[in-house]
Amino acid sequence: MEWVYIEDIGKYEGKDVELRGWVFNFRRKGKLLFIILRDGTGIVQCVVFKGDVGEEQFEKAKRLTQESSVIIRGSVKKDDRAPGGYEVSVKEIEPIFITKDYPITKKEHGVAFLMEHRHLWIRSRRQNAILRIRSEVIQAIRDFLYSRKFTLVDSPIFTPSACEGTTTLFEVDYFGKPAYLTQSGQLYQEAAALAFGKAYCFGPAFRAEKSKTRRHLTEFWQVEPEIAFANLDEAMKLAEEMLVYIIERVLERRKIELERLQRDTKILESVKTPFPRISYTEAVKRINELGESLEWGEDFGAPHETALANSFDSPFIVHRFPAQVKAFYMRRDPEDERLSLSFDMLAPEGYGEIVGGGEREYDLEILLKRIKEHNLPEEAFQWYLDLRRYGSVPHSGFGLGIERTIAWICKLPHIRETIPFPRMLDTVYP
Repeated sequence: MEWVYIEDIGKYEGKDVELRGWVFNFRRKGKLLFIILRDGTGIVQCVVFKGDVGEEQFEKAKRLTQESSVIIRGSVKKDDRAPGGYEVSVKEIEPIFITKDYPITKKEHGVAFLMEHRHLWIRSRRQNAILRIRSEVIQAIRDFLYSRKFTLVDSPIFTPSACEGTTTLFEVDYFGKPAYLTQSGQLYQEAAALAFGKAYCFGPAFRAEKSKTRRHLTEFWQVEPEIAFANLDEAMKLAEEMLVYIIERVLERRKIELERLQRDTKILESVKTPFPRISYTEAVKRINELGESLEWGEDFGAPHETALANSFDSPFIVHRFPAQVKAFYMRRDPEDERLSLSFDMLAPEGYGEIVGGGEREYDLEILLKRIKEHNLPEEAFQWYLDLRRYGSVPHSGFGLGIERTIAWICKLPHIRETIPFPRMLDTVYP
């Protein structure tokens, strides 16, 4: 008898199969026992009839509890009333482990309780659906960049200096010397772009932000492509095309999961390139018209992003932010020294920024000046300055935040559900 996964059970109609999984739910009705079995790929109803399996097997089945592990053998039958459209008539049941007092029950549980039991919570159908969509998003990104001939070049986790700002660094003792958990792999991708032309990294980043908003994690994942000889417009175009590809993949391959989340997919289905684009100056005007106060020169806060994002029906781009609110490496606009050649991509429905990027300063003397203006230690950036000493070229790139993108695609109320084990200001367990 062949071991099969529940997601493939439709291929085995009328055949005997072996399923290995856990009891998701169950109910008894006289000589019948209905077991909802999950195996990580899906759920299926397994019907145990005492007359078919005998007294001993039926007693074994009666001892099963929620999240008990079990092997079930039986025949597959089509039944439109059953979860997934199929059920299994059980012929043999083999309990592996009988679970006692599983903590997550049908009753309502608070967020704090569920977060403490995150290692078990991810077994639930909703969390399972979200994390499957996360897996699809990540695979889509890799496939997209591979098809565009980008080379994956891993950036280090330990870094000698800040990338985005010294106030949000996690400092560690590195054999008696200070080192920092990376805020971004971008600086190393600039080196990679000058070696490979087009490169990217995909990994975790860390920000010691004392924030408890629904959009912030202290450990998050991002993909960061970097392209030699590319300008701002070319970087924005690539970001648009990548997001469209991600959405199309999720719509194509994760329909069941989106339905499970009750996600209205109309907005996702309508996302096409090119995205609407407005300048920072235009955005400030619109934000104030929408009732949120923002002075020109200030960076967006969550209320500003939300108001702006609620005024669009699709992802959109804000470009040319004031240089004073962007990192030291961002190139200035030749037509207006106050502005940087930067952009943010924001998701609609109030979700805010999901992509940030722009052109990098490639002139050695100007970059040295920026490092001093930001009070950064020049000695820590000598390797980065070498990129401007030896074969410097214009180059651009961006970072796409995985969790924020998933939060919007799934329309989740909080970012903590987008990652298997979230790390937030007050959460580092389990």
